[in-house]
Amino acid sequence: MINLLYTELLKLKRAKMFMVSLIGAAAAPFMIFIGYLGYKAKNPDKSVMFSEVWSQTNLYTILLIGTLLYGVITTYLFNREYTEDTLKNLLTIPVPKSSLIVSKLVLLFFWIMILTFTSWSLILILGLFAQYEGLSAGVIVLSLKKFFVGGSLLFLLSTPTMFVAFLFKNFVPTIIFTAVITMGNVALANHDDKAIFPWSAAHVIAENGFVPAYPPFYSYVSIIATSIIGLLATMAYFKKTDIH
Repeated sequence: MINLLYTELLKLKRAKMFMVSLIGAAAAPFMIFIGYLGYKAKNPDKSVMFSEVWSQTNLYTILLIGTLLYGVITTYLFNREYTEDTLKNLLTIPVPKSSLIVSKLVLLFFWIMILTFTSWSLILILGLFAQYEGLSAGVIVLSLKKFFVGGSLLFLLSTPTMFVAFLFKNFVPTIIFTAVITMGNVALANHDDKAIFPWSAAHVIAENGFVPAYPPFYSYVSIIATSIIGLLATMAYFKKTDIH
């Protein structure tokens, strides 16, 4: 397992995808920053609070950019063995297929966490530059918690995308899949059903934005069930599929 993870890190070191993903992670903070610059220009007497900006950034990250970006990263990690024709060589060593998937999932988790922290840090840096108000130890800890909870939940929800990547072995279907999910997030943003749609439920949990119609239990179950089903489907398909 350790050797597989080390191999994945070596492959990532030589790839440009990591740097591209950092640019993607910076999109939400810069979008929010530019938006608040315009707001401040029109309302010079109004204060811009760090907590509000972090909350808005987390909203964009979980519901929009993160869903698409993490979907592309998931596809990249699991599809590259097919596109680069290296899977046959990997499977010649005495390593279970399940270990190969787990090693990639571990790398995916840390990758998402790095991007999550990058997004959070950019708000801090840009906020200090723009002189946002309300910065305190409590606000920092709470915002970090919300960001990492959101990132962790999106990681759990990567398993259906992983299954689509294995099933079609192509970027296009997974991009369409994550785009449809993003459209669902947008459609349910102001609807109570967002608490039971797994990907929007991630934001509900992260921001503690539960609605009276659905107890928190529903949100957690929808995410956990989706994650487990996606993982089991991937494991079953990958173990039974012949590698040509």
